[in-house]
Amino acid sequence: MASKNKNNKAQKVAKYILYLANNNKKEVTNKKLQKLVYYSQAWSLAINNKKLFNEEIEAWVHGPAIRSLYTEYKHFGFNPIEEKIKISDITLTKKEKDLINQVWNVYGKFDAGYLEMLTHSEKPWQEARRGLEGYENSDAEISTDTMKKFYKEKLEAVK
Repeated sequence: MASKNKNNKAQKVAKYILYLANNNKKEVTNKKLQKLVYYSQAWSLAINNKKLFNEEIEAWVHGPAIRSLYTEYKHFGFNPIEEKIKISDITLTKKEKDLINQVWNVYGKFDAGYLEMLTHSEKPWQEARRGLEGYENSDAEISTDTMKKFYKEKLEAVK
């Protein structure tokens, strides 16, 4: 494991999601974790008007992905990530945890395949992959401006 990844903010968000999964006795694979971290960023942009973390989210074949997180957990393959997380190791604010709790409550019940399909149906991922075949690899960044606008519109639609 690359130790330099442990201190990035996306990694802290991921650790908190894994903590929630452990506490709720839910399994989280690398692919599912990627989507939950993506949605945490998306909803932070829409609700709080700011990024939750600075790491880029790329539009990969299987949906949004943060390269450092993928690298950290790729040794689990398609299996659930088995990592015990202590709440005392998580250095996020209460506001950040509250937002991630909301994302977990909405998206945590879905499997990785459903979350992949969901992100593929949404504008931010589609826009970043414009002109690419479904099977083509890409490191194109998903625009945080597009994410903010898209999820703000979704938020307004339910009010």
